[in-house]
Amino acid sequence: MRDAVIVEAVRTPIGKGKPNGSLAHVHPVELLAHTLRTLVERSGVDPALIDDVIGGTVDQVGEQAMNTTRYAALSAGFPETVPATTVDRQCGSSQQAVHFAAQGVMAGAYDLVVACGVESMSRVPMWSNVPPGKDPFGPGVAERFPEGLVPQGISAELISAKWSITREQMDTFAVSSHHKAAEAWSAGLFDAEVAPLDGVARDECVRPSSTAEILAGLKPAYYDPAFAERFPQIEWNVTAGNASPINDGASAVLITSSETAARLGLRPLARLHSFAVTGSDPLLMLTGVIPATEKVLRRASLSLDDIDLFEVNEAFSSVVLAWQQETGADLDKVNVHGGAIAIGHPLGASGTRLTTTLVHAMRERGARYALQTMCEAGGLANAMVLEAV
Repeated sequence: MRDAVIVEAVRTPIGKGKPNGSLAHVHPVELLAHTLRTLVERSGVDPALIDDVIGGTVDQVGEQAMNTTRYAALSAGFPETVPATTVDRQCGSSQQAVHFAAQGVMAGAYDLVVACGVESMSRVPMWSNVPPGKDPFGPGVAERFPEGLVPQGISAELISAKWSITREQMDTFAVSSHHKAAEAWSAGLFDAEVAPLDGVARDECVRPSSTAEILAGLKPAYYDPAFAERFPQIEWNVTAGNASPINDGASAVLITSSETAARLGLRPLARLHSFAVTGSDPLLMLTGVIPATEKVLRRASLSLDDIDLFEVNEAFSSVVLAWQQETGADLDKVNVHGGAIAIGHPLGASGTRLTTTLVHAMRERGARYALQTMCEAGGLANAMVLEAV
């Protein structure tokens, strides 16, 4: 079976997902088209050679409806003969796109394929795809979970309580994310991965001056009397400061085989080594990264100590800190250039954003193995191992 390698990886700067955000004026199709256009320009490939474009988008409604990835490819100038599809595995949508793309290359179904993602949360707010009064879960789920499922913020609070993660620990982790991202920008470590757009060249949510003292002054973001009564163990530690913001952005990676890369004169950045996806308790919802990490390491025949760098999506501080407690991973190896709390979390774009940051960090730091994992709504998680080439 053939291997699969990443030969180029780019992303937009990440803007605030609000009407006054730096990228709010950009249509989501154009956000994604910008990364696709940059991807082929930087790699030098003929887009006519691309076998498929697989994109992730979560809220597929309004300006992100009708197979956004297809229209982004057309807007980017790709030939009409290049197909495209849009997938949804919630926050891990574009990481799932990477899995599908790599698996297609390894199986011989593709020679050259793009995995990508986009989300414009300023123009298409979260939950826009669920009209008021409509139930997206159905009666079978209600019967299986008679007390009802909960929003992600409550899941993050339940994780904080179950793993005895304090407000101070969560705030300290969040501050570290901002400082690492700010240092990476100052050192020029994002220059190779970011494609400036319309005069926007930097991530908008990174706060170099963030401190634990400042975050300590923020109020709980998800306090609800009904949930407080249902879950008396919750201490209400989750705030806007120790959770990821809402954002606009897009990202894309170009995947092929080593043989095709050599034939086209492309330089591999990393080999896609192993993959896993798993389900977990949909009430806790965000803990799937723990079994997913175990599963992908087992498939890779590697131990945690073999991994030089980790990217664990910072949906909430509590998610990463619970994962660290269960795995024993060294936090100094985790999200070394900052994570979603600082850089941002444009849902459908986050998977390939993490991959983009990770492959460049691997090259910068001489890492041999790296692991990426993401929690996802509904109690899901993706994980993959990358290997230096």
